Parts: sequence; C-alpha cells; structure tokens
Amino acid sequence: MPEQPAGRRERKKAATRQKIADTALRLFLEHGYDAVGIRDVAAEADVAVTTVFAHFASKEALVFERDADFEQRLARAVTDRAPGEPLVPALRREIHALVSHCLADDAAPVWRMIDTSPALREYEGAMRLRHAEALATALAAEPGPPRTGTARRAIARFVVDAFALAREADDPQAAVDEIFRMIEAAWETAGTHARVPLSG
Repeated sequence: MPEQPAGRRERKKAATRQKIADTALRLFLEHGYDAVGIRDVAAEADVAVTTVFAHFASKEALVFERDADFEQRLARAVTDRAPGEPLVPALRREIHALVSHCLADDAAPVWRMIDTSPALREYEGAMRLRHAEALATALAAEPGPPRTGTARRAIARFVVDAFALAREADDPQAAVDEIFRMIEAAWETAGTHARVPLSG
C-alpha cells in the first residue's frame, strides 16, 4: 500500500526540524552561542528564516529541541505505567533514564554551553516550570487519596528539579535515588494529610 501524503509530509517536517536543530547545535558549539544568529542557522541549513521559526519559537529553543519530548515522557511515566505499578518508582525510573542520557559524553559540551549562557539558563528554568505544570496535571488523575493542587505542583517541581540537581552531583544516579526517597515521603504525606481533617 502506498504511503499516504500526510505521512510523507510529517516525515519531511520532522526531518527538516531535526536538520535545523543539528545545524544550529553544531554552529553554536563551533562558534559560541552568542556569535551565531538565526540567519546563520538558516543559511547553513539551507532553509528560509521563516522555516526556522516555523519549527522553533526562539533561538534558545534550538538548543532544547527535545523539550516537548522530555515533557511528554514525564507525563507518560504517570499515565502509561503498568496497572498496579507504584507512581514514584515509575517517575524515578524515567528520571534515571533522562539523567543517563544527559550525561553521555556527547552531551557534556552542550551542558557547558548552557551553564555559561544566561539566556539559556533562563530558558531552561522556564522550561522546567512548564514541565512541572504538565506533570502536575498528569498527577491530578492519580487514583487514591486526593492531593491538593499545591501538593501536586510541589511534587511535580521536585521531580523535575531532581533532573537538574542530579546532573550537578558527583554521583548523579545516587543523587536521583536520594531525592526520590524524599519525594516518595512527601507524596505519601500529602495523601495522609488529605485523609485526616484538621482539628478545630
């Protein structure tokens, strides 16, 4: 059966997006983030500037091109886990995987670039807040004792921040486990408090 036109278009869009992101990252690492503009990226990738902006809302977004994937993976760790699988271990496993990915040898220069750029650090901070809000929304559908919106958002921020804290630790995987022991205790406490009314 011949491939549908819509399928070909989506594959072509995805390939163009990846080409732009790969080109931008190479230029940033070769010349420095601040020295490269969107026009430089477009010219090197052989696309129009408007094409770059059709795929990426800003220059910073070119560095964090897996932003949406990261957010979806966290939400799916909650919503798509096996029936009966506890919540916190599922999230811990996902953070372990993401930390391992970001510690790969080829990722080190990228993180050094991010850490030395105020614009990229600011973008990363805003990105983490967006991810936490998406995760808090996924947590709202969790069965069991209801947690308040504040509790869900706090737990979600702890989970997302675990990624950043572990990346900076001497033993990143041990740091993830340590942080998640606190997250598990906080999640259980939030559920207990939801069941016990405050005394007058």
